[in-house]
Amino acid sequence: MQNVLNSWLNKYFSDPDGLILLLSVFFFWAVLTTMGNMLAPALVALVLAYLLDRAVHGLDRCKVPHSLSVWIVFLLFLGLSLVGIVGILPVLIKQAHNFIHELPQMLDKGQKLLMQLPERYPDYVSIDQIGQVMAGFQKHGTQLGKWFLQHALSTIPNAIIVMVYAILVPMLVFFFLKDKGPIIRWLSRFTPKHKRAVYQVGSEMNVQIGNYVRGKIIEIFIVSVVSCIVFFAMDLRYAMLLGILVGLSTIIPYIGAVVVTIPVMLVAILQWGWTAPFAYITIAYTIILTLDANILVPLLFSEAVSLHPVAIILAVLVFGGLWGFWGVFFAIPLASLVKAIINAWPTQTHTGHP
Repeated sequence: MQNVLNSWLNKYFSDPDGLILLLSVFFFWAVLTTMGNMLAPALVALVLAYLLDRAVHGLDRCKVPHSLSVWIVFLLFLGLSLVGIVGILPVLIKQAHNFIHELPQMLDKGQKLLMQLPERYPDYVSIDQIGQVMAGFQKHGTQLGKWFLQHALSTIPNAIIVMVYAILVPMLVFFFLKDKGPIIRWLSRFTPKHKRAVYQVGSEMNVQIGNYVRGKIIEIFIVSVVSCIVFFAMDLRYAMLLGILVGLSTIIPYIGAVVVTIPVMLVAILQWGWTAPFAYITIAYTIILTLDANILVPLLFSEAVSLHPVAIILAVLVFGGLWGFWGVFFAIPLASLVKAIINAWPTQTHTGHP
């Protein structure tokens, strides 16, 4: 047994590059787990700067001075952010408030619609079954409402944190874009000599994460806009709120679409009942999801690393449990990072150094 263990250790941990890669992974993991809350504004700014860097690089290649490129991209970023905060966020808040305020009336109407099912399908649905479903729904709905109110109240003091983000994040984004080169050169002074594996992982993930995150943001934007237009055109209530929820559902592969289908169908059936408009909105919503899955996703993520659906779902569960929303958003890049580390891990057959 000892010989087997020694052979395994010699195979995977005898190369200095492997030890450096292992220490690097543990270092960044320790920083995120112990100082993630404190460094959250810097991490958010780093992600935003990374996404905007391609636009800056594109202007640089067009012979635009670097400082001017940074200012152009940064001001566009601020402008779009202000449009979202001033133009879209108030509408979403108003629709969400109206949705919560009208939820009791919607539930009463939903109960009446459900009571029509035993009349239409007496052989399959009974009044007792509908009563049990409604009792369970009311019970869990009350618990969910209490949780939501407690959570909303607990986040009121965090308005100060929002102000800190609003000030610090744009400043950090600007300096990350402007001084990217000097910052990288300064950090490279502290990196170890044996870093072939680290460079291999970094170069692979630089392409994969950039393609994925930029593609995901474009997908969210396109799906949200198309959903909002379709819902507005069909006069669905809470059109903007539901449309943006459909776009955001693409963050969570497979699971998100199923979860968001519930409020969309709930609002539609409570608005129109078992009528033709409900069938039309169902068909339109199905078409949106189908086009996203079969055309938009292959087009945007053609260069992304191929991962098995089981690996994607496990990544969403694990990283979402660790880091919440950001863990879910970056679940696929993080799963790709794990795959890249495994592929780059040196063994006895990879002992050379750069």
